[in-house]
Amino acid sequence: MFLLTNGKVWTGDAARPFADAVAIDGNRIVAVGEAPAGLSARLMDLRGRMVVPGFIDNHTHFVDGGLQLSRVQLRDASTPHEFARRIAAHAAALRAGKWILGGSWDQTLWSPPALPTRQLIDDVTPDHPVFVSRLDIHMSLANSLALRLAGVTRETPDPPGGTIVRDAHGEPTGILKDTAQVFVQRVIPPPSHDERVAAARAGLKEAARFGVTAFCDMLSDGAVYRDLDLTARVTCFAPIFEAAGAAPGVKGFADGSLGSSTAAFFKPYTDDATNRGLTMPEMTDGRMKAAVAEAAARGLQIAVHAIGDRANDEVLKIYESMSGARERRVRIEHAQHLSPSLIQRFARAGVIASMQPHHAVDDGRWMTSRIGPERAGWAYAFRALLDAGVTVTFGSDWPVAPLDPLAGVAAAAGRGVTFDEALRCYTVNNAYAIFREHEIGRIAPGLLADLVILSEDRTCVDFTIFDGRTIYERRL
Repeated sequence: MFLLTNGKVWTGDAARPFADAVAIDGNRIVAVGEAPAGLSARLMDLRGRMVVPGFIDNHTHFVDGGLQLSRVQLRDASTPHEFARRIAAHAAALRAGKWILGGSWDQTLWSPPALPTRQLIDDVTPDHPVFVSRLDIHMSLANSLALRLAGVTRETPDPPGGTIVRDAHGEPTGILKDTAQVFVQRVIPPPSHDERVAAARAGLKEAARFGVTAFCDMLSDGAVYRDLDLTARVTCFAPIFEAAGAAPGVKGFADGSLGSSTAAFFKPYTDDATNRGLTMPEMTDGRMKAAVAEAAARGLQIAVHAIGDRANDEVLKIYESMSGARERRVRIEHAQHLSPSLIQRFARAGVIASMQPHHAVDDGRWMTSRIGPERAGWAYAFRALLDAGVTVTFGSDWPVAPLDPLAGVAAAAGRGVTFDEALRCYTVNNAYAIFREHEIGRIAPGLLADLVILSEDRTCVDFTIFDGRTIYERRL
């Protein structure tokens, strides 16, 4: 038996929110408050530190996150020169012909903000096709070689749900938005199974470092995890229009993203009066509604990505038309830009708002200039959703945003969410949202022993315990 004592244990149970000790036997929590009488226990003095349930991340692209760890890193490239320099350095370390991938760039860091173009990197990548994504993954930059390999020219029409950005002469700039990215994606050699397994293994090490002991992997059938000794519990959501296989859930898309100006709004963008965003064609031709009904009939959980208010409205209409939406625990992923009426509809229909707090930090620098102060005021409405009684869950969207839940807690605080409420959104609510509230998400007797010991200042993780064993210890 293992007894954590002399600390502040945040249990997640409303009837007993705090205790000073927790006992673990094997992979289960056996007591909270004190060890069972008559049993010897190995002691760990917490020295007043806080213990919380293992964090659950509601939305990741986990293998992509693991792959990104070894790809070109552009998230903090604050100038076009630095953007090109990092790509050039990465190219120098690769043999000719190898693709340069990754990125997570953010052009709003540049002064003035401007989308990158293929001309920025063509001279430093003559022998390497390049396809690097913006941090929201809803648009990417291809160099000229990648465009040639993909057959994208000035004559290539925009696909439904996507945009090929063009210059004043009608030539592609290299920026491809949403479904237009598929032109290049389909000619990129996919990572092998072994490479994907290695990426997932690297991702699990990152997860342990941040106290993430369970996560949802969106758009995955879960095959990659079968060859791993897992140190986190995985719930997979397969693409809604593909065979779900063993995945217990499916995910669809209603629109794009704010950062790529493809999130679907009722009113035009403030900085582009001709643009109301992109609605995915399956939302308007009836395919999404039919796919949701089919998934429900098969007993699968349903999650649909919706960013803009128009996209959220369209997904809510589908959920409101089905029976038992609340019991099925249907989800809207991101739910970023709402209105008071949309929030009340979330509450009435019992729709789970699956949100990622750090997006509010990433978008906050430029959001008002893109959609105006009124709509920006209702963005990331964590506080209003919680007050309306909506089940709100938190996560990262890694690698779009940092995997660290404590960074998300800090971001949520900036939108009026207390520390206790944020913890609940990362633990109790997330367990409910994946039908595992009787196994994980709280510190209570009988539940699985997934625990995190926070540092004294609660800014980082000191220990991560998964299934009763320590899988991470911070070096002090």
